[in-house]
Amino acid sequence: MSGGVGPTADISLPKDEHPIEKHAHNLVTTPNLSEKYPQKTPKAFFITLRQLNCLAIMIVLAASGLVSVEEIAIVFFSMIYIIFLSKYVFPNYNPSKQHPVFDPNSKILGSYILFAGVIGLFLPILYIFHGVLKGDKDGIKAAVPHVFVLASQVFMEGVSAADRFSIPIRVFIPVFFNSYRLLTIRVWMENDFMNVGERRCGDGCSSFGRLRMGRVLAVANAVLWTYNLFGFLLPVFLPRAFKRYYYDANISNNSNNKED
Repeated sequence: MSGGVGPTADISLPKDEHPIEKHAHNLVTTPNLSEKYPQKTPKAFFITLRQLNCLAIMIVLAASGLVSVEEIAIVFFSMIYIIFLSKYVFPNYNPSKQHPVFDPNSKILGSYILFAGVIGLFLPILYIFHGVLKGDKDGIKAAVPHVFVLASQVFMEGVSAADRFSIPIRVFIPVFFNSYRLLTIRVWMENDFMNVGERRCGDGCSSFGRLRMGRVLAVANAVLWTYNLFGFLLPVFLPRAFKRYYYDANISNNSNNKED
């Protein structure tokens, strides 16, 4: 989930400054970025092990029949839309001189990505698998859309990480999927808090332990991804990414003017 998550709110820092915002400010205002982040040659998109695993999760869940046509259409729409944005709105002026918004070696960011992966993907997948064993059809059905959309986000972040796509495209993916995923989490919470008496269960799936597990996971994901969208992506990542994009665009344009 590179670029799609930020640090948690409980990380202590000096005074009131946001940890990633502080680092982003230093990065954006650093005059000689090429010394800190060496230029790289353009590379084509290739699927990493993480993206491959998420693609496998997407295919399995889609084949189960528990993913709606709308959720599958969202993935195809995002693919088409990033190509449109990349060609007509936010072209990548100079891939070889494109610098990251945040330090890719940041321990804070890396720890939060791991934390978000456990809360958002690993534990819900275990919850779904446990529901299969217990016959909790409605519990599974409520949790699957969130897992499918999050796996789709991770896969699409890998696609947008290719050098042909500019930084605003990389921002669009987590903002778009995070926004839509909050709707799937709301349905999950309604199922576990409001429609308990209507759930279709096999033997033992209606136990208090499983119901509590579903509620805790739904609430944890609601809190996590609400903060991620409104506490990091929109107020921190989005403006910093656009500053980085237009900074690189100005450098590229000035270089082209000198050559002319």
